[in-house]
Amino acid sequence: MNKEKYYITTAIAYTSKKPHIGNTYEIILTDAIARFNRFLGKDVFFLTGTDEHGQKIQEIAEAEGITPKEHVDKIAGEIREIADMLNISYDKFIRTTDDYHVKAVQQIFKKLYDRGDIYKSEYEGWYCTPCESFWTETQLVDGKCPDCGREVKKAKEEAYFFKMSKYQDKLMEYIETHPEFIQPESRKNEMVNNFLKPGLQDLCVSRTSFSWGIPVEFDTGHVVYVWIDALSNYITALGYTPDEKGELYKKYWPADVHIIGKDILRFHTIYWPIMLMALGEPLPKQVFGHPWMLVGDEKMSKSRGNVIYAEDLVKHFGVDAVRYYSLHEMPFAQDGTITYEVFISRFNSDLANTLGNLVNRTVAMINKYFDGVIQSGDAAGEFDDDLKAVAAGALAKIKKKMETLHVADSMDEIWKVVDRANKYIDETMPWALAKDEGQQARLGTVLYNLIETIRIIASLLSPYMPETAEKIAEQINASDLTADSADKFGVTKEGTKVGTPVPLFARIDAEKKLAELEEELSADAEEEKIEIEPYADYIEFEEFEKLDIRVGKVIECEKVPKSSKLLRFTLQVGSDTRQILSGISKYHAPEELIGKNVLFVANLKPRKIMGLESCGMILSAEYGDELTALTTLKDIQSGAKVV
Repeated sequence: MNKEKYYITTAIAYTSKKPHIGNTYEIILTDAIARFNRFLGKDVFFLTGTDEHGQKIQEIAEAEGITPKEHVDKIAGEIREIADMLNISYDKFIRTTDDYHVKAVQQIFKKLYDRGDIYKSEYEGWYCTPCESFWTETQLVDGKCPDCGREVKKAKEEAYFFKMSKYQDKLMEYIETHPEFIQPESRKNEMVNNFLKPGLQDLCVSRTSFSWGIPVEFDTGHVVYVWIDALSNYITALGYTPDEKGELYKKYWPADVHIIGKDILRFHTIYWPIMLMALGEPLPKQVFGHPWMLVGDEKMSKSRGNVIYAEDLVKHFGVDAVRYYSLHEMPFAQDGTITYEVFISRFNSDLANTLGNLVNRTVAMINKYFDGVIQSGDAAGEFDDDLKAVAAGALAKIKKKMETLHVADSMDEIWKVVDRANKYIDETMPWALAKDEGQQARLGTVLYNLIETIRIIASLLSPYMPETAEKIAEQINASDLTADSADKFGVTKEGTKVGTPVPLFARIDAEKKLAELEEELSADAEEEKIEIEPYADYIEFEEFEKLDIRVGKVIECEKVPKSSKLLRFTLQVGSDTRQILSGISKYHAPEELIGKNVLFVANLKPRKIMGLESCGMILSAEYGDELTALTTLKDIQSGAKVV
């Protein structure tokens, strides 16, 4: 009998830096969905991996004094270690520097070019390096990148373009006839109204201003731009090339679902399906844009000092506690939040008290009252039928929730069983039954019903918290945690001997743990404390007053011929202009400075450099290998004096 196929992917993680728990949430979510579908008996293929090319990575590597490959090898290794630490059951880990992926992308690019869907032209616009995205003037928000809000810089270069507009109507029709394609529904409305209806522009798909990328084989100097490279991983990992479709591709494509962050939805629901249409390949069945995990109400950012890493959580609370919080505390369509305080609260209430206490006291009572031997369940009584109905009926409800990827809601269904079992203990009071010799059979049945309910709970937990499910199974000596037995009550055999009761989750002293974490985080911050150069000697205020520091608007900026360091500035200073030379070419492209207000020393004696007169000095801030020209926070009249 052929199993139903199920292909699921994460977005591949960008190898600029080590991911925090907000980034890692996605792979935990995807793993639970993959495990649940395996639990149901499907033939699952789960893909994850790393996105390793681009200008940003090249710049980071140059700043570190290493090659881009050395940098991505390090970060990709860390990302894979985090996945393994979190018990992620991926079937393949792709890297976009893998030889087979590089060759396949080159062939894909060539096929699209041969079909006339890619053409050569010139790009001039605004470029955001962190997002690897080009924008037109009208797309900018307050002059910044509309996606991340960071500074953009003017860019002009020869490039290849992909004819997005050619497929716009076809994609719109597909989305309208496949309402399940983009989920949640709010994400679909955003894509259609904000991007498709206003009209698609052709997409820049090659770059010449950096070299760290997959070379365009038929045009030296061009590298394949990030989206054709990165998005193709979902099919190249399955052995796809335009000329030969591998066996895995034939078996698993189209993907059942791409699990991605909501911030890259446009690329997966517009660029990616149009690429597939141009290649003549089927589209994925669904793209699910999950929300963000925030710290309080802010995105995690090292600059804000609010980053939480998965390994720190695992060290203090264990793998399955991290999985539980990530899966249960993230809403379906709204952003979720994480703080150490809330994490500890959920750990104590849901894991230690509600689940852990149920298992621990049930196993302890069987050991105490029946020497660890499970009795028969024949002495029926009040409350039994309701407990059995709740336990045996949970799987059907969970399936329904998971069909629409309501993962947190599906876990609620498990905890309803846990809560019902705890209530059953209060209703039947086994400690009271134990005092009456005439109630021994009833006591045995009550404990049998609890053990059987716990077996079902362990079975249902296995896709979400696999280590915990195994620990429960070991304590109650259960061998069958399959989906086939998860909706049946009465599988546990009379005479089975339970193990020793061991707490699943030891309750945490919140005050003590938070103090420990604060001390640890303070120590880490001290280690990372930035050392600055010693301050210069004191000067008298009268000496400072001799400096005339002004604001100048950059109206021209260009490299000085035969110089690797110098930039020639023409500044607008009120109604005058002034030429200044500055050795900051290594740190700033000329075009990114045009239009900016810079600070300069206006009363520095003019001097000749490389045969050109420099009338002043641009002020810059320097730390280590980093340097940046000083600009004003707000636009202000050029010529204004710094006071």
